[in-house]
Amino acid sequence: MNSQEKGTFLWTFTVFLLPLHTIFVTKHIFIPMISVEALKVEFGVKPLFSDASFVINERDRIALVGKNGAGKSTLLKILCGQEHPTEGTVSVPHDCSIGYLPQVMRLADTTTVRQEAQQAFADVQRQKAHLDDLERQMGERTDYESESYMQLVERYTAAHERYLMMGAEGQEAALERTLTGLGFVRTDFDRPTSEFSGGWRMRIELAKILLRRPDVLLLDEPTNHLDIESIQWLEQLLATWSGAVVLVSHDRAFINNVSNRTLEISCGHIVDYKVKYDEYVTLRRERREQQLRAYENQQKEMAEMRQFIERFRYQATKAVQVQQKIRQLEKIVPIEVDEVDNSAMHLKFPPCQRSGDYPVICDEVEKSYGPHQVFSGVNLTIKRGEKVAFVGKNGEGKSTLVKCIMGEIPFEGTLKVGHNIQIGYFAQNQAQLLDDQLTVFQTIDRVARGEVRLRINDILGAFMFGGENADKRVGVLSGGERSRLAMIRLLLEPVNLLILDEPTNHLDMASKDVLKEAIRAFDGTAIIVSHDREFLDGLVSKVYEFGGGRVKEYLGGIYDWIRSLNSLTPGPSPKGERNSLTPSPSPKGEGSIYSQGQNQGKSLYTPLSLRRGAGGEATGGEATGAEATGSEAFALRKEQQKQLRRAERAVEESEKKIGRMEQRLKELDQLFCDPKNASDMTLVSEYTDTKRQLDAEVERWEELSEQLESFSS
Repeated sequence: MNSQEKGTFLWTFTVFLLPLHTIFVTKHIFIPMISVEALKVEFGVKPLFSDASFVINERDRIALVGKNGAGKSTLLKILCGQEHPTEGTVSVPHDCSIGYLPQVMRLADTTTVRQEAQQAFADVQRQKAHLDDLERQMGERTDYESESYMQLVERYTAAHERYLMMGAEGQEAALERTLTGLGFVRTDFDRPTSEFSGGWRMRIELAKILLRRPDVLLLDEPTNHLDIESIQWLEQLLATWSGAVVLVSHDRAFINNVSNRTLEISCGHIVDYKVKYDEYVTLRRERREQQLRAYENQQKEMAEMRQFIERFRYQATKAVQVQQKIRQLEKIVPIEVDEVDNSAMHLKFPPCQRSGDYPVICDEVEKSYGPHQVFSGVNLTIKRGEKVAFVGKNGEGKSTLVKCIMGEIPFEGTLKVGHNIQIGYFAQNQAQLLDDQLTVFQTIDRVARGEVRLRINDILGAFMFGGENADKRVGVLSGGERSRLAMIRLLLEPVNLLILDEPTNHLDMASKDVLKEAIRAFDGTAIIVSHDREFLDGLVSKVYEFGGGRVKEYLGGIYDWIRSLNSLTPGPSPKGERNSLTPSPSPKGEGSIYSQGQNQGKSLYTPLSLRRGAGGEATGGEATGAEATGSEAFALRKEQQKQLRRAERAVEESEKKIGRMEQRLKELDQLFCDPKNASDMTLVSEYTDTKRQLDAEVERWEELSEQLESFSS
């Protein structure tokens, strides 16, 4: 291996094994991560898709879209090697790691949350065991001058450097910040996983995958069980992920904020759009219009050919021309058109009786389970016709208050349900109440009234029960299908107060649009428990936030509430709790799994101006004790303020240094995108030195920040 090859190897090795707490980029030369050629998948007579060819490149953030049953989850399983295609090849470089999050997974019930997440560091732990073994060998040897001992020392030195480069020193911090970013509090870390629901277990699995830092992330519905703050944290992380991301999601806001490319499975083919999701929607509409025009022209041409054949079939003088037309007709490949977009279909709730002016009034409502208080002091008034949202982290009491309103559980305080209220309630377990012996069509036919009965098939089609699916028995439906069917039933019942608990979990985008339009046109009152920002946007006019045992009211839509949260001054959270707006303790560069800032490119740590009191004065510690009075107290405060200003200046200077070094690393990153610079040892040396200086400065910044906090507390 010559010197140039050694330089290239060392560069690739160094970048690939960057410390965990400074994830920056895994490769600088943009090469295909996964190559797919002529892929075909069959589960029956008609293939899911065929002749699919595409490449997943580094830094691609791909939204995989298509109707339910099109094969999105199947394609993810093929990409990660869990399933095999009928035909075609999937090529993955031997050094490319893949992390796959399925919709359903199994976790061991014998471990705690921390122990389960620590499995992500299996490679680091193996390296640590190897180091311990080498250290033991060195301790047992006494031939310090021998050549074999020197070789042992060299192996230990190399192994120790690799151990440090794998991020061993920062793995515990990475684990804690990833778990808290996904909604866990520190008191959860040592709880057994058996105490958590399936949604929280999915978060643990997602944390493990993120901590492994794979080159390609395959995520199947990752937001199904995340609250709004965790969804925002995840989308910010994925937007700066150094590898490739392929995700399936029905959360429109989430995939639009993350994606820069869209793969659509449609009509048995995979169509590649090199744009983010919102732009894809526009291009797809244009493409479908072109398909329709081409389809209509082809049908017209085929009709003319058939007419000619039928007209002159038995005339000898036209026999040659007839045979030509027949051959031409046989060679025509029919143009397929995407299915009609049923999201444009309008669905209205049936007329209902007028309710009282105030359907729900809560006065000092309180609910506890033994020593655990879910919430207290809840005071809210919901007026007739209002659409309101219940939001907040999972487990803060949203569904509990809904059950109080429904009268399903006891509570303390006063809760009044208004006059003449007819409640339509969609619970998360609503699907279990359906009759297994009825068909899908019969289930809806029994509740439909008036003109709606003439449109049952259209309604079922809008919620993915078109064609033969309408004749399926409820007993053979999946959980998601049963939930959709229960939602359709609710839409057809005459009610004046709708209470919907996570209604969009199993709906695709078209079905969510139908539901949203129906609720918007609903004359009655609606209470919606949801984490889907796009669904709530333009639908609700008031938001109730659940958190910390309290319920706060915000006037305005869902994004007004989010902006009000983002405008709050970030600060340290109490021990055991998490403030999602609190920036990471250390300022990481772009691509860090700790980046929680709301605006990319801006500082993610608290500016000094936010560390001062309302009057602009530094909030230093006050003199205490009876003896510190008069001039002594003044001198003490003055000295404390002087120390505080020195600490602030030191932190500010450190932040500027970090900013300059991060900017230089970005510039070098761009230079390394050019293959000719990959082996430039001058640039490699500068990058390595800058990286080392940045790590040291970050540690210094953390120490200075702790000192500053001690002065400010």
